[in-house]
Amino acid sequence: MAQILLLEDDPFLGKGLVVQLKAAGHEVTWQSTVVQAKASVAATAFDLLILDVNLPDGSGLDFCKNERDRGVKNPIIVLTARTDDDSVVSGFECGANDYVKKPFSNRELLARIQALLKEPFVKDEKIRIGPIMISVAQRKVAVNGTDIPLNRREFDIFVHLAKTPGVVLSRDQLLQGIDSGADIMDRTIDSHFSHIRAKLKKSGIDSVVIRSVYGVGYTLEVS
Repeated sequence: MAQILLLEDDPFLGKGLVVQLKAAGHEVTWQSTVVQAKASVAATAFDLLILDVNLPDGSGLDFCKNERDRGVKNPIIVLTARTDDDSVVSGFECGANDYVKKPFSNRELLARIQALLKEPFVKDEKIRIGPIMISVAQRKVAVNGTDIPLNRREFDIFVHLAKTPGVVLSRDQLLQGIDSGADIMDRTIDSHFSHIRAKLKKSGIDSVVIRSVYGVGYTLEVS
């Protein structure tokens, strides 16, 4: 039903939650440290995050805030043994959608998950190409957390290539695939590729290359 990231360092609780979430039909990635969780969200577009507060290498609240600062809009549930009101308020201030106090019943948590998943939210398709992360809905291209400033047409072209790495696309295919309208024509697309290449080079990226195939079109290669 949903791709869920579980960030919980308690092995007993973590194993139990994984079993319950999978039994409910969800796919679960369980991590026990902030470092591991960061790697997971960089590689996978999760539908929902479940975050413990106290972790060996940081705080789930800080992780939650970082995700919101990155523009992640999907639901986040915070788990904690803290019961004071200030902690609850801190959780919501960091961007959490819900706050579940330990101990809790699995039925309660599953009900809260189901309620959040039913709420409308923007699912941001993410594409990883080498060191580059593309957030399609946010229209952002970044490397190591730093944005590469592509304009509207450059972004559309780059995403179209990134969805089919290694495949040579003709100019006509690119123009049709990006819904170009009247403001871009066959003779201007070369200049867009030139600008994209320059911006990738300026960002220090040499493992992702846009290659021209004479008489055919363009392809995106990752070394």
